Amino acid sequence: MTISNTAIIKKMLVIFLVFIALYFGKDFFMPLCIGGILSTLFLPLCRFLENKKWPKSLAVFMCLIALIIIISSLFALVGWKISALIDDVGILKEKGIQKIIEIQNYIFNHLNVSVKEQNEILKAEKPSVSNIVEMMFGSITSIFSNFVLVLVYFVFLLYYKNHIRNFILKFPSRSDKSEMEEVISKATHISQQYLLGLFKMIVCLWIMYGIGFSIIGVENAIFFAILCGLLEIVPFVGNLVGTTITVLIASINGADLTLIIGILVTYGVVQFIQGWILEPLIVGAQVKINSLFTIIALVVGQLIWGISGIILAIPLTAIFKIICDHVDTMKHYGFLIGEIEVPKKEVPFVNKLKTIIKPKT
Repeated sequence: MTISNTAIIKKMLVIFLVFIALYFGKDFFMPLCIGGILSTLFLPLCRFLENKKWPKSLAVFMCLIALIIIISSLFALVGWKISALIDDVGILKEKGIQKIIEIQNYIFNHLNVSVKEQNEILKAEKPSVSNIVEMMFGSITSIFSNFVLVLVYFVFLLYYKNHIRNFILKFPSRSDKSEMEEVISKATHISQQYLLGLFKMIVCLWIMYGIGFSIIGVENAIFFAILCGLLEIVPFVGNLVGTTITVLIASINGADLTLIIGILVTYGVVQFIQGWILEPLIVGAQVKINSLFTIIALVVGQLIWGISGIILAIPLTAIFKIICDHVDTMKHYGFLIGEIEVPKKEVPFVNKLKTIIKPKT
């Protein structure tokens, strides 16, 4: 076996062990990563307060309060619209039962499976009430404990940010310290830009979906606009899932074919504006990952950490690319993951908008 083959096997073994550690260490690594990425978002605020001679502990506490206010506001917004939707739950239930009866009759007429046989199949697959309650209690407990851990990591990572940075800078030699500082700065910057860009994108989607759904006459248009926008935190499939839910509930409400087509057209128009105008303007080249490895990162993130892995996949992959770009032995991996550079002349409309929104000084 040659030296090169041995090196390749060692690298593959290291990658395999890393994924195994991430999978089995989910309860430890996932809250730590979420807390770390959120802490980078509040680094400017924390440094600003410290520069104003605020005590470090008080500056970190104010960042924590700001984070809790933002999260509470999002939950309050969603809860407010859900409470407005609850009034229609009874009507939706009746219409849903009618749709189920129609589906059962269709199955009986075309597949010759009686309604009684269909009910027996459903009963055999239906979990018990105790199992459902146990699953719900376990999920709520897990979410609450992970949320508390995220807040704890958020606080202490902000408080010890300089200590952790100095620890990392002790590893390279003096000649490499400046490059390591650049890696730390870029990794922090990419997390901030991703989170800020995601927030701006969600707000824009709220506005566009709200206008579109209201024009075509969707009931509770604002709620579905908020739902589709919030699901943007799950890349690629989030908006699709939100639109599918909108179509299903509209169908239960008795929407005709024109309204269904209108919802789908609204989704297509919003996705076009998002992909070709908003993303280049808001996100730009901050997260330079090509589409292939974006999909791979999302799939691997889901396999390892579920929904949380999908949310964390893009910023973590972007940080990994920054590290690859600054390590000579890993630069080819950074090139492979990175996006193909597109000449500016190929996107004149977007570049013109950039010059209007962000004029050169």
